[in-house]
Order: sequence, then C-alpha cells, then structure tokens
Amino acid sequence: MDSMLGYYQAKSALEWQIELGADEAIGDDALNRYELVREKPKPRIATKPAPKSKPEPVKAVDIDVVGLAKSVAAAAETLDALKQALADFQHCQLKSGARNLVFSDGNPAARLMIIGEAPGRDEDREARPFVGRAGHLLDKMLAAIDLGRNGPDPASAVYITNILPWRPPQDRDPNTAEIAMLRPFMQRHIELVQPDMIVLMGNISCLAMLGRKGITRMRGNWETVQGRPALPMFHPAYLLRSPHAKREAWADLLSLKAKLGE
Repeated sequence: MDSMLGYYQAKSALEWQIELGADEAIGDDALNRYELVREKPKPRIATKPAPKSKPEPVKAVDIDVVGLAKSVAAAAETLDALKQALADFQHCQLKSGARNLVFSDGNPAARLMIIGEAPGRDEDREARPFVGRAGHLLDKMLAAIDLGRNGPDPASAVYITNILPWRPPQDRDPNTAEIAMLRPFMQRHIELVQPDMIVLMGNISCLAMLGRKGITRMRGNWETVQGRPALPMFHPAYLLRSPHAKREAWADLLSLKAKLGE
C-alpha cells in the first residue's frame, strides 16, 4: 500500500514539474559545475579587407609629332593635297582656336615666294595671308618694284604664304614647338612651288627657315633656304609701327629687284 502511494506521489510530483517546464531528463549523478572547464572562445583573427585593385594608369603614348608632320607633308603631291593635309592635321592646338586655315595667295608659278609669320585677325577672317593694313602696305611695296600678287605673268607675280596656317590666340608669337611642328609643311610647300627666290618677312620666318632670328641684323643680307636665295626683310606690320625702318625696307626692295633681274 505504501509502495503504491509512493508511486502515485512521485508520479504527481513529476507531472507537476513537467507543467512547470522541467521537461528535460538529467543524469543519475549530480554535476559539480565549478569543476567544469569552460571552453574559451577562439580568438577572432582580425583580417584586413583585401585592397581594392586600382586600375592601371593608361600610359600616354608619345607621338613624334614632327616626324608625323614630315611623313604627312612628304605624301602631298600637289598644293591642293598639301592644303588638305594641313586641314586634316589634328596635332596643332592653334587649329581649334582659329576660324580658317590660311594657306596661300598669289600665283603659284611666280618666281618669288614670300613667307610671312602667322595670320592675324584679318587673315583669319578672310582665309588669305597679308590682308588688312599690313597686307595693303605689302602690296604697295611690291608695286614699287613692279610686282603684284595677282599678276598672271610669273616674272612679275608673287606667291605668298605663312609659316603658320592658323592664327595664334591674341596674335601672340608662335612658340618653338609650333614652328617645329609646321616647318615640314613649309619645306614641302617650297618644294612644290619651286620659286627662284624667297623673301623671309619677320623674325618668325627667319627662325623657322634659317634657325635663328634678329631681323634688324639679318635684313638685307642674302641667305640660302633649300638651295634658293632668301632675303630676310622687315615685316610690314613692323614697318607700320616703326616708320623710320622704311628706308631699310626700300633698300631691301631694290636689292630684291636687282636679284630678280639677274
């Protein structure tokens, strides 16, 4: 009887504990949790984020602009082809700021070729070299020795061009890089025109074709450009600013006339 009572008491106690939430079985022996060694968590190893791969810089390709200009100019078989080659040449920054390409004026068959410096505002607008006040003065100078840009006779006509075919910003002087870049086109220009002689007007044309400048010392002294006689002269724009130099300019014109008459 007592054993049955104990059974029912134990059963009731167990059900009561289950109702309380004690529904997990335990071992037969009690555990001394102070003797349990707590497992230490493994230390976390701080890892640096993988560096973001930087895109490799694009290496600038060095272009031999002068060499390219030489090959492009040499391929031009006619004056029209040379003009088109200049128009298509994308390596001179002056082109982006100019209105027009200023190539030449006058008679390509003329005995005399005049090489100026660079277009100004009037030349840029009209796409012709030596217009405006400087151009009018040049026409008067040529007429004084019986020459003109519009003459059909090669003996009395002139052919006019510039070292630079595009107007520099604010009419500044061309820099050495621009001169070197465009010199091959001028050299080819001379080969195609084949003049008997050349006039170099101003410091820039002397620097480009003779490798030096100093027009006050050089003017009036005959030089040689590509096997042809070449006479450095004051630029008409300089004569407008310095009328006292017209005496030397007149002497140079007489020297030019005499050379043409030989």
